[in-house]
Amino acid sequence: MTTRTTTAPAPTVDALITSVLAGEHGPLPSALVATSVFWIHHGTRLAGGDTTYLNQYVLVRLGGSFGGCAFEPGEIDPAVCRDASGAPLDVLLREAPRPLRIAALDAYLAEQHPHRDAAAEPIALPVGTPEVRARARDAAITGLLDIGAGARVGLIGVVDPLVAAIRERGGVPLPCDFNLRATRWGDPVTTDMHEVLERADAVVATGMTLGNGSFDTVLDRCRTRGIPLVVYAQSGSAVARAFLGSGVTALSAEPFPFSQFSADPTTLYRYRAVAQP
Repeated sequence: MTTRTTTAPAPTVDALITSVLAGEHGPLPSALVATSVFWIHHGTRLAGGDTTYLNQYVLVRLGGSFGGCAFEPGEIDPAVCRDASGAPLDVLLREAPRPLRIAALDAYLAEQHPHRDAAAEPIALPVGTPEVRARARDAAITGLLDIGAGARVGLIGVVDPLVAAIRERGGVPLPCDFNLRATRWGDPVTTDMHEVLERADAVVATGMTLGNGSFDTVLDRCRTRGIPLVVYAQSGSAVARAFLGSGVTALSAEPFPFSQFSADPTTLYRYRAVAQP
């Protein structure tokens, strides 16, 4: 399935925020209110593994849409729910901590163009355990990779089932993460994103790069080197979509509620950028 963005892609995330504030993507954010802001902290340990994944999310509800962004421990306090709920959206986009700015931007873009109404391929994740659902999700993500045997795939943000899914497609994962030191199979995980971006034949990056500010670096390096960039996004799925065809070649977008919060079927949306003539 292919899609086109509705406006000219912005070169950076901050430029996208500026264009949204100027009303270039829909109504002025100053006329909108963040109905609800909420904070989630959860841990997960998949069966057979010895790593406990700890994740924090801040989420913004705008009308019929939710925007979300993961953040590092201690970066945002739960008091943000009291302080930001009911705030004008433009105030959050201008003044909030970066993860909350991304969540607000995500909510705005999702409200203007919901994933469910977009020219995307919906993938139903099955009923089942966290392990079953994670494997289905990561198989859907790696299905966006067009790689040959032995291709080196930079993985910016490590989830073990995704490492396995890259290997199953014949790729060689180059894992990079700020919070892990090894995969469950003992593969070393580097914290040097730049080294991975130079070696990789293709890159798969998590939406959390939007929240920690590294997305622009990943995007620029993949553009410069002319290598594919697949983004798998719970964080900022509608934000990442805005860069399709301008550095992002494919996207697995998983809007809230995320797959780990349900045992029932949920949907992720796969996009591929349209090749420009």
